[in-house]
Amino acid sequence: NHTLNTASMLTEFRAGTSKADVVILNGTASAYEIKSERDSLTRLANQVSNYRKVFASVNVIASEKHVAAVLRSVPEDVGVMRLSPRFQISVERDATDQPERVHPVTVFESLRVCEAKAVLKNLGVPVPDTPNTRLYAVLRQIFAEQNPSTVHQSMVTTLKRTRSLAPLKEFVDGLPRSLQAIALSVRVNQKGRERVAAAVSTPLIDAINWA
Repeated sequence: NHTLNTASMLTEFRAGTSKADVVILNGTASAYEIKSERDSLTRLANQVSNYRKVFASVNVIASEKHVAAVLRSVPEDVGVMRLSPRFQISVERDATDQPERVHPVTVFESLRVCEAKAVLKNLGVPVPDTPNTRLYAVLRQIFAEQNPSTVHQSMVTTLKRTRSLAPLKEFVDGLPRSLQAIALSVRVNQKGRERVAAAVSTPLIDAINWA
């Protein structure tokens, strides 16, 4: 549904005391929590609560055995998707995009310091010249005073720049579909990407003889 030219994908992105499995950044920030049939729903309420403080759109992708329980337990604005045994995803309930509900302080705590500064710069908010020992506390207080919707939009703009995956497009396009997600999730340098591409293009008969 997305292209690396206009969207970025983050994995294991921290939000409060939880980490979102997948986050997609395009015009907004959408979090996806995946619950397979082997997963428990014990932590789901806390995870969703944390995600709603950072992301305008929150979704749960659940195996068929969990779908009914997830629909009952998560807020109405949270999207629910069904993961079939054939690994096909269908929408049970669309997520509602609500940037106004995010918590600017929780957003700040999810960012690197340089990203937090960039968010404020985008908003036209000056960052005082503060010693590093006090900088975190000062930035946290400034974020607490900002509008949730504008902080969220600035966060999206900043993260799309600082964590862009667009340079990986050619590499990812050259891989089998089964490897594309992991290629976006694991950081590999240029030399490593070249080795992966060479390995993938090796005829199977030759690969069988690898030591």
